[in-house]
Amino acid sequence: MSEVLLAIRGLTKAYPGVVANSEVSFDIRPASVHALLGENGAGKSTLVKTIYGLVRPDAGAMVLAGQAYAPPEPRAARAAGVAMVFQHFSLFDALNVAENIALGMENPPALGVLAQRITEVSREYGLPLDPRRTVGDLSAGERQRVEIIRCLLQSPRLLIMDEPTSVLTPQEVEILFRTLRQLRDEGLAILYISHKLEEIRALCEEATILRGGRVVATCDPRSTSARQMAEMMVGGTLKTPTRAASVGGEVVLEVQGLTAAPTRLHGQALRDVTFSVSRGEVLGIGGVAGNGQDELLLALSGEMRVAPGMVRLRSDPIGSLRPSERRARGLLCAPEERNGHAAASDMTLTENALLTGRVREGLARRGFVDWSAARGFAERIIASFDVRTPGPQATARSLSGGNLQKFVIGREILQRPDVLVVNQPTWGVDASAAASIRQALLDLASKGAAVVVVSQDLDELMEISDRFAALNEGRLSPARPAHGLTVEEIGLLLGGAHGMEVAHHAH
Repeated sequence: MSEVLLAIRGLTKAYPGVVANSEVSFDIRPASVHALLGENGAGKSTLVKTIYGLVRPDAGAMVLAGQAYAPPEPRAARAAGVAMVFQHFSLFDALNVAENIALGMENPPALGVLAQRITEVSREYGLPLDPRRTVGDLSAGERQRVEIIRCLLQSPRLLIMDEPTSVLTPQEVEILFRTLRQLRDEGLAILYISHKLEEIRALCEEATILRGGRVVATCDPRSTSARQMAEMMVGGTLKTPTRAASVGGEVVLEVQGLTAAPTRLHGQALRDVTFSVSRGEVLGIGGVAGNGQDELLLALSGEMRVAPGMVRLRSDPIGSLRPSERRARGLLCAPEERNGHAAASDMTLTENALLTGRVREGLARRGFVDWSAARGFAERIIASFDVRTPGPQATARSLSGGNLQKFVIGREILQRPDVLVVNQPTWGVDASAAASIRQALLDLASKGAAVVVVSQDLDELMEISDRFAALNEGRLSPARPAHGLTVEEIGLLLGGAHGMEVAHHAH
């Protein structure tokens, strides 16, 4: 058996305005678990999609088991022995396990034969699964087993796992790790993507670290600390905030012991989240996607009701108020999902301005919409935030992602909120637009608003936050002054090392 299963040489892939991968080279060996590390946007997804035949590189080459390898589509990758389990499962809830697995195979055997194979493989690899069960009734961990068994039935040589534990319980993680070690011992190569550094230390023998689309380091996770890996991922270059820390004004928003079940399948429960934000302050909340950011936003916006006392606005309990009642009192939110959540795709910008601005901008009188006032409000947003559009009559759908983002954020800022909560404020916008959105958030705070910014972009949070807290598996670390936070402390907070451990490292 050759020492290298997959050799990756000089892979480069550029999209308009961003180089996703730049001359990426590394080797994956048989019978090993190889970690791929990097922050969001470091280029991990593009790289694995290239290996799996979903993306064609602009330059570079791959060699699989001594043969040139350039899969034009995933089917070719699977035929060559490359399998992938995605972070978001592609399963049909109404069908049973065997039917779902058959759909993912090129030439599935008869269902009875397949069911027997599924039972055999699930026993052999310690992945308990009944082929007759309806997928809609399965837990996240069981759904993942369906995807893994589907892969194993193809007898792969390389298995790619993308964030495989982000939706699993600790018990399910144990089962998964046992299986992956067994597969490795049988000679399979596993490429493992995860943000959970302690997990990588426990499972992987090699790690390749990407930053800004380039390979910046390789290490052996077994002998490298989580702190060292976090530093390699982030690089020692976090920009410092561009304004002086604000003096504490009165507390405007107070969240106490916020606990809530997830609102959707695979969601993250919130567990005892506590924080407060004062006038003139920006609180940055960091964390890897899927750790409760969406649920936190829904609980603050009023789309998800919680016990009244868990959320207080100027000391008044508002946990049971609807979104429109919270807006009237000055708590405004801009969610991450622009199309369909922050904006209605097929409505015009005037109508979208009306959707959240009706109360605070007085856009309706005695039950009738004042359309000229609504249009005027939309025009103000377009002018103030440099939204590139033919005009307020354009639909939200017709705007580019970055321009719709500017519109959505501008719409909330111009309503002079007392508290603004925003998730991923500059996601998908170019550097200059991102800078102007961040400046607008800082200006809003300097006028006395309390601002909560939830983001996966650490540079962004360090640039604008007065205090920083990390969300990990639905728990929020205590907020700490952002100024002077080191890269290693941030890495540890993001990885879920809460409380004492981080305090201890800080000394």
